[in-house]
Amino acid sequence: MDYETILYEVTAGVAVVTLNRPDKMNALTTQMRAELADGIKRGAEAARVVVVTGAGRAFCSGQDLGQTNSGISALDLERVLRDEYEPIVREMAEAKVPVIAAVNGPAAGAGANIALGADVVIAAESAYFLQAFSKIGLIPDAGGTHVLPRTIGLARAMGSALFAERVTAAQAADWGMIWEVVADVDFEHHWRARADYLAQGPTLAFAGIKKAMRASLGNDLDAQLELEARTQGECGTSRDAKEGILAFLEKRPPRFEGR
Repeated sequence: MDYETILYEVTAGVAVVTLNRPDKMNALTTQMRAELADGIKRGAEAARVVVVTGAGRAFCSGQDLGQTNSGISALDLERVLRDEYEPIVREMAEAKVPVIAAVNGPAAGAGANIALGADVVIAAESAYFLQAFSKIGLIPDAGGTHVLPRTIGLARAMGSALFAERVTAAQAADWGMIWEVVADVDFEHHWRARADYLAQGPTLAFAGIKKAMRASLGNDLDAQLELEARTQGECGTSRDAKEGILAFLEKRPPRFEGR
């Protein structure tokens, strides 16, 4: 796929997918949603970590309400969610590599929930998250009703959706909505360092961590213990596990190959 609304690059095992409609605060169109899903999938196949970020001052302001061809009827909204948003959410969740959302600025509506669907969310200090849906008579979508109660609890998830008030990056970190908040001046250097760390790590173990952590939200104890044992057994046969144990015994940094 040729990209017109996102930027895509792979360097040293890190795939960076940048939403690139800065004049529109990276508002999501049908084309951008298709390109974003494709970019995440492509990055997960080509690299050892995927980063999703935004160009300009915003991460993503959500659905481009000025895009007339997306429609506004109930039927169209359901179709758009099923056909265009769900693939993005699933590509991030099912990627065999870690996915970082580097939230460089405002993340609103579906843009907020796409960010929060990543495995790790790193936000600039000036960023904020906004569940803007109720202001236009809608409910949080793009996975928002799944991720929010699980990260910040029902009370805060309900309040953020009903009142549609901004949650600052600092609040989001304090609530457990995101992993960390970073000063604007250090932001890009920091998320790139985080991405580089993951790109040099035990990729199969990271995939196992993703699988086990996400499955735990729906598993009882017995099912989760079974999944842990099976996944650990798979990781234990990897070259990276052998290298990690050997490096520990030899008191040196491990050299993981991602296999």
